[in-house]
Amino acid sequence: MVKIATWNINSVRLRIDQVTRFLKEEQPDVLCLQEIKVAENLFPHAPFEELGYTHRAVHGQKGYHGVATISRLPLRELSRHDWQDNGEARHVGVEVGGAAKGMLLENVYIPAGGDVPDRAVNDKFGQKLDFLERMARWAETVDRPSMIVGDFNIAPLEHDVWSSKSLQKVVSHTPVEREALARFKDAHGWVDIGREHVPHDEKSYSWWSYRNRDWKKSNRGRRLDHMWASPELAKQATGHEVHLACRDWERPSDHIPLVTRFEL
Repeated sequence: MVKIATWNINSVRLRIDQVTRFLKEEQPDVLCLQEIKVAENLFPHAPFEELGYTHRAVHGQKGYHGVATISRLPLRELSRHDWQDNGEARHVGVEVGGAAKGMLLENVYIPAGGDVPDRAVNDKFGQKLDFLERMARWAETVDRPSMIVGDFNIAPLEHDVWSSKSLQKVVSHTPVEREALARFKDAHGWVDIGREHVPHDEKSYSWWSYRNRDWKKSNRGRRLDHMWASPELAKQATGHEVHLACRDWERPSDHIPLVTRFEL
């Protein structure tokens, strides 16, 4: 069995205790982190080494964004796509060795897109849509069983948000974003692992705003984090877990980890 995890950690240095706790308790083989908020030369390698996660692919930058793939299986870094076309660190692609048998694993942090869902007045929203279109063109070229995981910053389905009717004009659930993500999905035939293991008519979230202090009671969340796989790889997924308890830890990220188990 191989366990792949993903987590928008919202600063890996600030939350290194939460990350190491998760690794100790859940023992994933590979953990993909987003929004690490650290330059590569300042990444905290030592705690991962001590836990046996001796392989890392880090694409970081000072203060913002950044992704890192942490593994106890061998990694070979393959790519760092600049799908936003502005130099931000938002992707790293690797080949995972050992028990993962050469799985291609893409770790991505799609831009949030600002507050106004109109590219005519909000450049960030336009950049997000362009990012998705570039991803779709790349996906058309993917010719090996692959997995793409991370913070997509889009909740595409009705029950991926607390109220689809209320959020139609809120960035992350607008029709134009959902349509752009669907084009990316169709470009390779990606399978949404989360919804393969959680019925479409059941609410499922991975993010709750820090502004919502009673997040657990009101449960106004969104499913912004995803784990998608090529059809042939998706068939080998045997389980998918949403680690809700992590949102209740001390100084938590506003996102929670997801884990998919494979029999390869």
